[in-house]
Amino acid sequence: MRNTAKITTAVLAAGALTFGLTACGSSDSGSGSDGPLVVAASPTPHAEILNYVRDNLAKDAGLELEVREFTDYVTPNTATEDGSVDANYFQNQPYLDDFNKKNGTHIVPVVTVHLEPLGLYSHKVKSADDLKSGATIAVPNDTVNEARALKLLADNGLITLKDGVGNEATPADITKNPKQLKFKELEAAQTPRSLDDVDAAVVNGNYAIEADLKPAEDALVLESAENNPYGNFLAVKEGSEKDPRVKKLAELLTSPEVKKFIEDEYAGSVVASF
Repeated sequence: MRNTAKITTAVLAAGALTFGLTACGSSDSGSGSDGPLVVAASPTPHAEILNYVRDNLAKDAGLELEVREFTDYVTPNTATEDGSVDANYFQNQPYLDDFNKKNGTHIVPVVTVHLEPLGLYSHKVKSADDLKSGATIAVPNDTVNEARALKLLADNGLITLKDGVGNEATPADITKNPKQLKFKELEAAQTPRSLDDVDAAVVNGNYAIEADLKPAEDALVLESAENNPYGNFLAVKEGSEKDPRVKKLAELLTSPEVKKFIEDEYAGSVVASF
């Protein structure tokens, strides 16, 4: 389906990440300012959007674009930091701020492209109100997405969080829990796979789509796009923002053609942010 170099990351139960690269004729490192622009991306929808740009817009714009797919939220940033790739497209500002702080990396945003609303899904109940006392909810275990998941539950009256807890909220910050909900913290990519084992799961939009869930239709509750700080953007290592290839890709990613592609392809499950 995709003519991209793929990096597949298997997340072990112990939390270790391993990945294998199959480069299909490409090198293991970024290509420098004169070669193709190598961009790391989550498969859905990020790589799909980039592939659309590569196949339909890049050639006429004089841009050679190579897309590499990653299935986790860590290696795209570390690969950008060490120069294995030139840029990445998968994350939002709160996540990046937290990642840079914890890992000493120097990744910066270039242009915001889209939002993937976070949603609560279940194979066992039809509405959030149907969750029974003591139900188990799977949530992402990275700092920002866990806080975002808990805020989604709080905004929909399932729990109450401490005032001002922000993007570092954990279950320990819950002050009211009327249904005595229990929380299972998992790597974000694992949350949709947990739906047969838990009562419900909060799933990031890209992983929901990959699991054939339709956020606009299947979510019990869904994040609002209005004034949402979690738009996903193209990012580079600090100092590469003025690379002509990066600037060209930023223009293409925020073009009317890409906006129409997002609207037609994702039917509200992914929302253009420009």
